[in-house]
Amino acid sequence: LTGVDVTLPGTPCELGRRHPITQTIEEFKDIMGRFGFTVAEGPEIEDEHHNFVALNIPKERPARDPLDNFYLACAEASDGGPVLLRSQTSTVQIRVMEQTKPPVRIVSVGRVYRPDTIDATHCCMFHQMEGLMVGDDVTMAMLKTVLHLFAKTYLGHDVPIRFRPSFFPFTEPSVEVDVLWKDSWMELGGAGMVDPNVLTAVGYDPDEVTGFAFGLGIDRFCMLRHNINDIRRLFENDVRFLKQF
Repeated sequence: LTGVDVTLPGTPCELGRRHPITQTIEEFKDIMGRFGFTVAEGPEIEDEHHNFVALNIPKERPARDPLDNFYLACAEASDGGPVLLRSQTSTVQIRVMEQTKPPVRIVSVGRVYRPDTIDATHCCMFHQMEGLMVGDDVTMAMLKTVLHLFAKTYLGHDVPIRFRPSFFPFTEPSVEVDVLWKDSWMELGGAGMVDPNVLTAVGYDPDEVTGFAFGLGIDRFCMLRHNINDIRRLFENDVRFLKQF
């Protein structure tokens, strides 16, 4: 029988490293922490109230169509209604405001789910950072300043950023935030002033407080930072690719 030679060197253990998305999330939290925002968390399985109703999204909106969401046929909310995988991290802002009196300044980072057609910049599971600030005299100028500072802190001070008018049921006015990437503009997320209907739904008085909210695509920021041209590379579990980061 061949014995074990204990004098031979052992097989070295390779140290792991954080996934590039995890690295991005940690840096996002650090940047927003320096801006005075605290981190809040919420469930990934949500009821319609927090995912739609409290966010001023009526039943007739296409965003509530079963074909545009991942409803769970085998589960029900406590009120007997359907539940779904959350389609946005905006659900966390509702939960925070329901339990917290203003002023509020939070970010929520996590996975969201939408049955999008998968391509180089879209995936059916991706990551968002939701930001919310509510208090006295919160303005659109404050929102633009925060987003400008955040994008330039993470992507570099020379990155071109633009704001385009848009529409979201839970913000008014609303904008979309784009960044110039490889000679074309890529959407990074949406933002705007919190709609008075949303403030009313959580028990706030829209005549007393105002607020802004924004939702940014973490995966796309990660792609920009590391010059990744296809979002699918992030989730293929290719160790050769992941070792680069």
